[in-house]
Amino acid sequence: MNTKYIFVSGGVASSLGKGIISASLAKLLQARGLRVTIQKFDPYINIDPGTLNPYEHGECFVTDDGAETDLDLGHYERFLGVHTSKANNVTTGKIYNTVISKEREGAYLGRTVQIVPHITDEIKRRMLLLGKSGNYDIVITEIGGTVGDMESQPFVEAVRQLQWELPDEDLISIHLTLVPYLNAAKELKTKPTQHSVQMLQQSGVHPDIIVCRTEHELTPELRRKVALFCNVKPGHVIQSIDAPSIYQVPLNMAAEHLDELVLQHFKMEGLPEPDLRDWNAFLKKLMNPKSTVDVALVGKYVELQDAYKSILESFVHAGAANECKVKVHSFQSENITAENVAATLAGMDGILVAPGFGERGIEGKIEAVRYARENNVPFFGICLGMQMCVVEFARDVLGYKDAASREANPSTSHPVIDLMEDQKSTTIKGGTMRLGAYECRLEKNSLAYKIYGQEIISERHRHRYEFNDEYLEQIEAAGMKATGKNPDTGLVEIVELPSHPFFIGVQFHPELKSTPEHPQPIFVAFVKAAKERRAELARKQSK
Repeated sequence: MNTKYIFVSGGVASSLGKGIISASLAKLLQARGLRVTIQKFDPYINIDPGTLNPYEHGECFVTDDGAETDLDLGHYERFLGVHTSKANNVTTGKIYNTVISKEREGAYLGRTVQIVPHITDEIKRRMLLLGKSGNYDIVITEIGGTVGDMESQPFVEAVRQLQWELPDEDLISIHLTLVPYLNAAKELKTKPTQHSVQMLQQSGVHPDIIVCRTEHELTPELRRKVALFCNVKPGHVIQSIDAPSIYQVPLNMAAEHLDELVLQHFKMEGLPEPDLRDWNAFLKKLMNPKSTVDVALVGKYVELQDAYKSILESFVHAGAANECKVKVHSFQSENITAENVAATLAGMDGILVAPGFGERGIEGKIEAVRYARENNVPFFGICLGMQMCVVEFARDVLGYKDAASREANPSTSHPVIDLMEDQKSTTIKGGTMRLGAYECRLEKNSLAYKIYGQEIISERHRHRYEFNDEYLEQIEAAGMKATGKNPDTGLVEIVELPSHPFFIGVQFHPELKSTPEHPQPIFVAFVKAAKERRAELARKQSK
C-alpha cells in the first residue's frame, strides 16, 4: 500500500486550530491501528523558532533529536503519544537554505534558480520524505499561515503540483476555515469561508473536505450552501465547534465522521473502529475533578499563554491523573519583590518557577523560590527555575550575597551557575544550545527516584548555562542535594531539599514529554503534593 498524504490548510484567520484538527484526525486514524505522523510547514524565513522571542511565536518545542520546533509539534506528540523529529518541522528558511547551498555547490549546473521549480521541488521532497521512509501509513502535513499569505504561496503551489503528480486516492486536501457568528444579525455567515476556498482554488488546490470552525451548530442548510458554493461533495462540510477542552476535539471529529471521510477517499476499507478507551478514561477524569488546587506559575512571558504551552498542558494531564482541577495563576516575575512576594503568592498550594533566558525578571524568580523554601510550599523549578533555586540557596543559606548566574551577572564573585564549557567559544546563537534528550542517573534515596521509580531516565534539554561543580560540595554540605546527574559528563540535572516537604529543581524540560495517557511523573507528584498541602491546611483550619 502506498503512503497516503493529508494536507491541512487554513483560511480567513490564524489560530483557528489547524494543529488541533490535524492532531485529532491523526489520533482517530492511529486509534484504528494505522501508523501516522504529522509534520508542520511554517512560512517564516527563520531556520527554526529557536531564536524567536516567546512573545513572537509562543514556546519553542524541542524534540528528542534536538530540533527546536513550532509549538504545534507539542500538540502532535501529546495527541499521538509518539516522538517527532527534525524532519517533522520545515520552515521557508530551511527550504531556501538548502536550495542556496546547492546552488553554491553547483548542483543546478549553472541554471537560473527559481521558486518554480527549485523551491517547490525542495518543498515537495520534504513533504514526501517521511512517507518514503516506510515507517508510516499516513503522513499529515499542516501548512502554516493562511491561504492568501504571500509567504505561504510556494507551499500551496507544491500541494497543487502533488495533487497532479500523485494518484487521487493517495492525497486528500482539508481546508479549515471560519464561519463567524454576527451577534447583531443573530446568524452565522458563510461568505468568509466561500472567499477563502475560492482563493485556494484560484491557486489550483481543490479541497476535498472543508472543516468549519464555529461557535454555533451549523444547520444542514448552511452545510449544503457551503458545499454548493465551494464545490465539494455534500457531506464533506463538517463543523469544528468550540469545545471545553482541546482533548475533546478528536471525539467531536469522530462524531462528524472526519476519519471515515478520509478513509473512504483513500479506499482504505475494513479497518476497526477507533479504540479510544484510554483517551475517554482520561477525559472522564479531566471533566469530573474531585478537588482543586491553586498553583503559581512564575515566569517572564506570562502575558502570552502559548509561551508556556507545554507546562500548562502538563498540568492538565497531571490534574486528571490526580482527579484534581489545577488552577494555574500566572505571575510576572518582574513584578515580584521581597516586599510583596508573601502577599502575591499567598494562598498558592504550589509554586512553579518557569524556564526563560536573560536577566529580566530574575530577582522576582529568586524571591518566589525563597518564599516557597521558607514557607514549605511545594516547589518545582524548571531549567532557569532550577538555576534560580541554586542561586537563592547560595545567597540566603551559604551567605554569598552576590551569588548569581553569569548570564545575569557576568562579574559575580560566586557564579554558582556558569556557562557550559563547550558554549564558551560559540558565537552563533541558532541551534547551538545543549538540545535534545540526554540520560540522567538518579540517587536511589532521592525524591526524584521515588517519583520516577527507576535509576536512569531520559529528558529533553535546552540551555547554555549549568550548575557550577566548584560549589557542589559547599551546597550539599548546607543541605541542598544534587540527586540527578548526567552519567557521562557529571552535569547536575536535579537538585532537591530533603528537609522540605516537596522541593525539586530540574535542568531539563520535563513538560515536553507529558501526554494525556502518560502524564509526566514530576508534574503528577507536584500536583499531588499541592493537594496534600491544601488538605492539611484545611484540616488545621477546621480544628
